Amino acid sequence: MEHQVTLTEMLDARERRAFRQQELLRKYHSAMICFTMNIAGPVKNDPLILRGFQLGKRLLEERMDAMKIKPVYFEESSEVTGNEAFYVLDRDPVAIKRITSDVEDGSDLGRLFDMDVLREDGQKVDRTELGLSPRRCLVCGGPAKECSRSRIHSVTELQSRTKQILTEAIEETDAKDAARLAVRALLYEVCTTPKPGLVDRSNSGSHKDMDVFTFMDSASALFPYFETCARIGKQTSGQPAAKTFLQIRPAGKRAEADMFSATRGSNTHKGAIFSMGILCAALGRLPREQWKIPELILKECAAMTQGLTDSDFAGLTKETAVTTGQKLYLQYQITGIRGQVEAGLPAVQKAGLPVLKEGLARGLTINDAGCAALLALMASATDTNLIARSDIATQQKTVEHIKAILAETPYPDKQVLEQLDREFIQKNLSPGGSADLLSICYFLYFLESEA
Repeated sequence: MEHQVTLTEMLDARERRAFRQQELLRKYHSAMICFTMNIAGPVKNDPLILRGFQLGKRLLEERMDAMKIKPVYFEESSEVTGNEAFYVLDRDPVAIKRITSDVEDGSDLGRLFDMDVLREDGQKVDRTELGLSPRRCLVCGGPAKECSRSRIHSVTELQSRTKQILTEAIEETDAKDAARLAVRALLYEVCTTPKPGLVDRSNSGSHKDMDVFTFMDSASALFPYFETCARIGKQTSGQPAAKTFLQIRPAGKRAEADMFSATRGSNTHKGAIFSMGILCAALGRLPREQWKIPELILKECAAMTQGLTDSDFAGLTKETAVTTGQKLYLQYQITGIRGQVEAGLPAVQKAGLPVLKEGLARGLTINDAGCAALLALMASATDTNLIARSDIATQQKTVEHIKAILAETPYPDKQVLEQLDREFIQKNLSPGGSADLLSICYFLYFLESEA
């Protein structure tokens, strides 16, 4: 239940804040930012308000990082009376006020931020010293002090607008973060080198119609699609998971058209459009704090696609089977990426991601750990791309060869990988399905590390 703060509690909190400010100013003899939230009404803190506060910290710290400003001291607290953070900075307080004012004025969300800048003597730096106009009311856009003094807007009106601002800002941030990390994962995958038979920084593998730049063009074109998937996931989070999947499928078709337009007809990321789109939608369905837990994300992917294989391949016959995936399903019951996602991507969860993380823990570069993860994925999942470029016997023989290499070491050196690359190119083999799974491993690793 939300805690409604009393006037006494608020006055006590303000007194404690002022006392702490003076303690820090006396200790460090430097300027300080005191960051709190402008929240109307008796409820000063809840999960939504806390997320808004965390976004404010992120925006402020990104600006400070860009200016190469590191706090001398930092602390934060989250109480029922609100959230607050102190940044002690050995910089000119007027210059600091310029930064905080830019953050406050930079978006609707900024109207909820109260970033006071204190001089060494405890005096506040006023916006007028920078030639800036007074803060604006979050409801009508007029001078905030005048609206507050005359109480033009009711508490209910202010609370409603506050909730709207926080909700929209958080949804936008989450969707863009999901898309940014998805695109980053695709770029890391293509840049991982050497990869047998695949496009990388050294060569185009077994592909004549694309190179590393083609993949970069494609990945860049897919950012809006991934953002859309995350938004759809959020908007449908209260509905059954399967509903979310059905709603992103039309967006996936449009994304394929964007990909082919960006690559002039080359199929760089068709598989990733399917699988990565599902992951972005799963993120939209989940609370942000669960983005760091791969098992929960993959479980949500499985829930979204439950029954997909049976549904997509229902009534399939030799006469109606057109794609390689359809033909392999009819002949060998190979379910491909559909089966992987429907099962919660076990190859990623049990092979690729653990190998990637273990390699990094051993001190390998993300490139070298990624190369090993790719081989582990090839050994763990049936790559239909390999079969499409040869036959099932060749695919099985190739997998046995990979397993023999990994039996000697889970992290083969560059010479072994380059030899594999030559062999794959000679046979015109390309494990594109495994490459898509590698990008998912990178994506989950980024989420676990940064989200």
